[in-house]
Formats: sequence, C-alpha cells, structure tokens
Amino acid sequence: MFFPIRDDQPTFSKPYITYFLIALNLVIYFFQWQLELQNRQAANALVVQLAAVPRREIGLLTGVPVFSPLSAVLSIVISMFLHAGWGHVISNMWMLWLFGDNIEDYLGHFPYLVFYLLSGIAAGFTHILFNATSRVPIVGASGAIAGIMGAYLVLYPRARVLTWIFFIIFVPLPAWIWLVVWALTQFVNATAAPQQVSGIAFWAHVGGFVVGILLIKLFPHRRQRVRYGTW
Repeated sequence: MFFPIRDDQPTFSKPYITYFLIALNLVIYFFQWQLELQNRQAANALVVQLAAVPRREIGLLTGVPVFSPLSAVLSIVISMFLHAGWGHVISNMWMLWLFGDNIEDYLGHFPYLVFYLLSGIAAGFTHILFNATSRVPIVGASGAIAGIMGAYLVLYPRARVLTWIFFIIFVPLPAWIWLVVWALTQFVNATAAPQQVSGIAFWAHVGGFVVGILLIKLFPHRRQRVRYGTW
C-alpha cells in the first residue's frame, strides 16, 4: 500500500478549474449522500438511470444503439461526477488535487477542462468495451484523473512524489516510478478481476491513463518557465 502525500513540481498559476472540479464533485456527492439517507433505494435507482451502464450502452458500439451517441456520451460525463461513497470521492479528489494543478498550469484553464472531459469519456468507453455485459453503473472521476496522471508521467517524470509506504515510512519517489507502478497495478487488477467481482472499474483507469499519455502532446500549452522544483 502506497499513498501519495505531495509532489515537488511547482506551478505558476492558480488551478481554478481544479478547484471547481473538486468543489463540484463534493457538492454533487453531498446531495447523493443526502438522498441516500432519505431513501437508499431511490438514490440507487437514480444513479442507474443517470450513469452509464455498460450493458445498456454497448449497443452504441455494436451498431444498434439503445440511445443516441450524444446520450451515451452524456451518460459517461454524468458518471464522472457521481461517486459510491465518501471514501471514493475524497480519494479521487485528493489525486486530482495532487496532479491536476500541474497539468492545468501546463495547458491553461479551458484546454485543461477539455482534456479532463475527453480523458474521462475515453476511460468510460474503455470500461464499456471490456465489460459489455455488466449491469453495474460506472461512477467516479478516476478515469479522468487517470488521464491527468498519464499526462503527468509524460511531462514531469523526474518530479518527486512524497509517498507514505505501508502507512509506516515516507519516501520521496520519482514520479515515473510512482505512476508506472500505479498503472501496472491497475492493468493487473483489470485482467484478473472484472468489475462485477471487484466493484472497481480498473479498465477505466487503464484507458484514461493511456489516453492521457497520448493526448497531452496534442494539446496547445503554455511556455514552461521551470520544469522541476525542490522541497
């Protein structure tokens, strides 16, 4: 078990979109939580109705769509802002806070938002492809955040990530080691345990990460003044 605490890559602009995404995810989950407290069955039914469900969406990929392509994409976008519990949303927002500010600083505010959404959509479709018969709704921002992590690997591989290992010691790891280990873990888990068993959309993480690596070089970006910083 290894948990990232902070990184040493400096930023030179305020990450307003990252702030906005974190706040929006937390506010939406707060209302989910309130609904669950009042009527858990109704809350679950609402998630199934709004979020992307692979078995429902797979028709789009086989040429016999149940919904229009726009509806399928919209369902995936909505899924990115729904979460399964406070632990789920807080852990996702922590990763977004840790890595998102640097990617927003590199891309600029609006391109970063587009990058985030495209990564999340690609992650959602990756999960659907590998879980075509699943009735489990896709929920969570982790696919989009995986795209940000893939971009971070490309841009700042030599940055250091202070990591809490086995909740015992703190070790500053090169970002490329941290991110490659994380990505390999997601791939191994994806091939070993489908979502129906694990409850986690590992293929979404893999898809988002790969797309983030590929997309980051295609986006226009700001001129970087300093590549790496120190604590």
